[in-house]
Parts: sequence; structure tokens; C-alpha cells
Amino acid sequence: MAGTAEGQLREQVRDRYAAAASSVLATGNDASCCPEPVELDDRFGSALYSAADRGDLPVAAVAASLGCGNPTAVAELREGETVLDLGSGGGIDVLLSARRVGPTGFAYGVDMTGEMLQLARANADKAGVRNVEFLQGVIEDVPLPDASVDVVISNCVINLSTDKAKAITEMFRVLRPGGRIGISDVVAEDHLTPAERVERGSYTGCIAGALSQTEYLDQLAAAGFTQASVRFTHSAADAMHGAIIQATKAGGTA
Repeated sequence: MAGTAEGQLREQVRDRYAAAASSVLATGNDASCCPEPVELDDRFGSALYSAADRGDLPVAAVAASLGCGNPTAVAELREGETVLDLGSGGGIDVLLSARRVGPTGFAYGVDMTGEMLQLARANADKAGVRNVEFLQGVIEDVPLPDASVDVVISNCVINLSTDKAKAITEMFRVLRPGGRIGISDVVAEDHLTPAERVERGSYTGCIAGALSQTEYLDQLAAAGFTQASVRFTHSAADAMHGAIIQATKAGGTA
């Protein structure tokens, strides 16, 4: 795959986020300074989290936030649940999830970038959070068994996937019956063509690879999800938005 267009896009994404993690790691252990936020645009990054959410986290976790929302705020996490964060980056959403599900719950993070995993594990250690595990892998082939989690979250990562249908199918596979997803992502208005999305921003910048609202709903339905919704929250580019995506896997009592 490395020589294909999809493989090249994946390597560009990996390089961009490896560089972001390395930037934070380079200053995170320096007692004389604090890591600079990787994203300074208020449409992305730590500005989308409340002060209460940011306050109890390691500064390096906050600095490395690259998302377009706060999925833990909409996933309605409950005590004792098992959560999976796809594309977990520096770990901010995994740590917030671990706090919400409590000591009887558990939070997994999956990321393909070794540097981000190193940063996330260091952040978990600094925060003293034990009910977490960070796994190396891609979101199109999640390294967890079928029906193993109650909730899947993700923060501005599905748009980076080179096979979104497979990523969505993997979410469905790992969810238990009655499980649900709560995702933040960039989504295009239906009238924008793929070419028009490319004109508005890069693939690695979470714009060019975004699905439209109807494409998202269609792919969720094709994977088997029910009660699906895509709700725009804020502008990410012209006719493109940060959005909250929710859906349920039928069955169970969740």
C-alpha cells in the first residue's frame, strides 16, 4: 500500500502527527517551559475543551490536542463502561474518558504513530491514570476483538482515513450490541464536490478528505448503525463544519 495514492496519504498523515508529537515531547520534559499548543486556531485543538476538562490534565496532553471538538462531552459516558478512542493522539480524550467511566471502567486509545503513543503513555503516567491502554494500530484494522467496547469516540480522525467505510465498519465490529459512537469530525455540506473540498484545505489538515453529511449517514447505515445523526457545530472552512456524529448498534440495553 505504501506506493499507492492511499499509502502516500497515510504516510503524509503519519509524518504530520509524528512531527506534532515530537514538538511537544521536545519541550514537555523541560521544567523551565511548558509545551506550546500545536494548534492555535480556535476551530481546532484545546480551545474546544472547557477549562474544567483542561485543568486536571498534563499540559502536554492539552498542547497536543489536534481535534475539532470534544467527543467525550457528547458520548454520555457512564460509570463502568469500556471506551475506545480511534486516533487517540496525545491521549487527551482517553484520559477524559477514563475519568468519566471511573475505576470500574476502562479506556483504550488506538493510534498508528509511535511518537503520539509515546506522548500519550507519558501523559497517562503524569496524570496517574491506570485504567487506560494505548495500542498501536490503524483505525481500519482495530487491534481489539469483536464486541469488546461499549462506546467508540474519535476526534477529527475519520476524515484522515484513506478507507472510511472500513473504519466505520470496524467501529461497528468492536461495539457490543447496544453500544454507541460519539465522534467529532469535519463534515462537508452536501453540495460540495470532492474537488471543492480539496480547494478548501489539505488532507492532513482535516479538510480535503472530509465526507459530506449525506455520505456520512449513508456509510453509517451501510455498516449497520441505527439512530444516526450528523450535527454541525462550528465552521471549519467555507461550507465545511466541525460536527458531532452519533449512532447506535442495535441490541442490548445500552
